[in-house]
Amino acid sequence: MSELVLTIGSSSKEVSSGIVTFLETHIPYAWELREEFLEAIWETVYMMLVSIGIGGLIGLILGIVMTVTGFNGILENKVVYKVLDSLVNIFRSIPFIILLALLINVTRAIVGTTIGPTAATIPIIVSTIPFFARQVEIALLEVNPGVVEAAEAMGSSSFDIITRVYLREGLTALLRVSASTVINVIGLTAMAGTVGGGGLGTMAIARGYQRSRMDVILVATVLILIIVFITQLIFNLLIRKTEH
Repeated sequence: MSELVLTIGSSSKEVSSGIVTFLETHIPYAWELREEFLEAIWETVYMMLVSIGIGGLIGLILGIVMTVTGFNGILENKVVYKVLDSLVNIFRSIPFIILLALLINVTRAIVGTTIGPTAATIPIIVSTIPFFARQVEIALLEVNPGVVEAAEAMGSSSFDIITRVYLREGLTALLRVSASTVINVIGLTAMAGTVGGGGLGTMAIARGYQRSRMDVILVATVLILIIVFITQLIFNLLIRKTEH
């Protein structure tokens, strides 16, 4: 029995040694930066969670307001809708890399610096709000108008219609657009890396591209894809539960 344990232990060490040798041979620069990659993963997740938490909440509220104040909405108001619709269109039209530059003074005023993951969350949040607001509006407009009319006929308040009809009936659609928004935010965190935003984007650009280290770029790309796949998997599971 002891010999079997020793054999298994020896085989495990050989496998581990073989994996390390393979990594050192095929992705040498990325292997040297393995600790920095771990930190970059955390920075990417941090930027994603903060941006989705703040930008998602504000975007959700704006999306709901646009839905209820739009044409035939329960609180139809052409002025309010026109203003919000115009702002959403304007900010959605600004390329993110330009938005980074436009908000540099705002970012410095809020967090005291323009580099690092915390600073990068400011323009990401600003970019996420109009994107998600529009997605929310589209999702809630899919709710059956007959259900909304029935709730109004029963004397439900506007708040009750929003919470018990729009948000409940449109939950599956909201999860779908939330998934696309989160994946979009992951892409924005990578773009923020071009100006020192931190995360995997910075690893790919500063430590990979600018130093002609293709293995670093490849590993950063694979890690970003893994985060995207995990995110999509989680939302797929949530969507399936709401559909049943």
